[in-house]
Amino acid sequence: MTTIPTAQTVSGARRLRGEIRVPGDKSVSHRALIFNALARGRARVDGFLDSEDTRSTMACLRALGASIEETSDGAVIVEGRGRAGLSEATDVLDCGNSGTSMRLLAGIVAGLPGLAVLTGDESLRGRTMARIVRPLNELGARVTARAEGTLPPVVIEGGRIAGGQTLETPMASAQVKSAILLAGLAADGTTTVVQPSQTRDHTERLLAAMGAGVAVDGPTVVLTPPDGDLQAVDVRVPGDISTAAAWIVAATVHPDAELVLQGVGVNETRSGIIDILRAMGADLELTEERTVGGEPVADLVVRSSTLRGTEVGGDLIPRAIDELPLVALAGALAEGETVIRDAEELRVKESDRVATTGAVLRAFGIEIEERRDGLAVSGGASLRAATVDSATDHRVAMLGAVAGLLAEGETTVTGAEAVAVSYPAFWSDLDRISTG
Repeated sequence: MTTIPTAQTVSGARRLRGEIRVPGDKSVSHRALIFNALARGRARVDGFLDSEDTRSTMACLRALGASIEETSDGAVIVEGRGRAGLSEATDVLDCGNSGTSMRLLAGIVAGLPGLAVLTGDESLRGRTMARIVRPLNELGARVTARAEGTLPPVVIEGGRIAGGQTLETPMASAQVKSAILLAGLAADGTTTVVQPSQTRDHTERLLAAMGAGVAVDGPTVVLTPPDGDLQAVDVRVPGDISTAAAWIVAATVHPDAELVLQGVGVNETRSGIIDILRAMGADLELTEERTVGGEPVADLVVRSSTLRGTEVGGDLIPRAIDELPLVALAGALAEGETVIRDAEELRVKESDRVATTGAVLRAFGIEIEERRDGLAVSGGASLRAATVDSATDHRVAMLGAVAGLLAEGETTVTGAEAVAVSYPAFWSDLDRISTG
């Protein structure tokens, strides 16, 4: 991957024009590797997101004995030998900055014999893992962690996973749900997960395609392990709507913009950003709608719009959790107030995204109030150039860059290299669509 400078300068753009094919969906890329490594057979993953986070997953799976090869045309080939093909790693599993890697891999190793130690970089070691420690212990694994079971490193002694259990999660988290279901694959019966609200369903779709029994009733998921191993399946990864959201918001709020975003995944459990912006009055069109690898995909055409403030909460939150900082920016340029509530989950992302979003937007002159469970933003702002820091969070780096496109003068984003976690080509794409 290209080395990204630690600071980037963004100038206010006179107009935004162009077509962008956003990188592959990070959530689907992680799962395509992990599930096929656990399965039996050969699988090809096309459109794989080549980023720091997904490479952390790849390295950990190889350490567990998985056979993963990269082709010259950018695909990834996984040769699965079933659950018995994975073995105890000889060293700690380094998940880098990837919470998805740590939480999903924890579910895998909980159902395998042996010991596993999962760690990560400084940022990841400060993110709570209590949300997976408790349920995996309840399922029968022995799981401990630093700081009284809350912080990495996480130590897991795989054990017999008990079937017939129902676990309720206090938060709506696709990663927690997935960790439980992955552990449940090793159970001798069904595993039921009950969430406060439905979360992104890439795990359920892929497990069903690979031969597991998956029944979904709103926020409740019941998993029945297959007889024998999962069967490997080819995956074509759609474009990531969370990375597309940067351009969606930029084009919507810019006074002279039209962007075409090609091949974006529009799975309804992920497309809350589209619903939110349309409710605010965005000119956002879905074209060429199709199904790719079992996931709904479309090209998005986004044009300059006049937005009105809105309130975002409830079941919309898990469908747009990663995009909420950008929603706050859109609200600052809308008419009236925008309120984001029920979003406590923002506090435990790569950064405390309530605090980091507030700090970034205030630097641009935006009036914003941080609340326990979200943000309140006053509309009608006029943005001034600023120097902002990503706090090593890729979403915050992109937020600062998009705000810089809309501000007068030159904005500096420090910690700019954080985008490599999910979108290594972000800065070059920004330069390509913006006219000074």
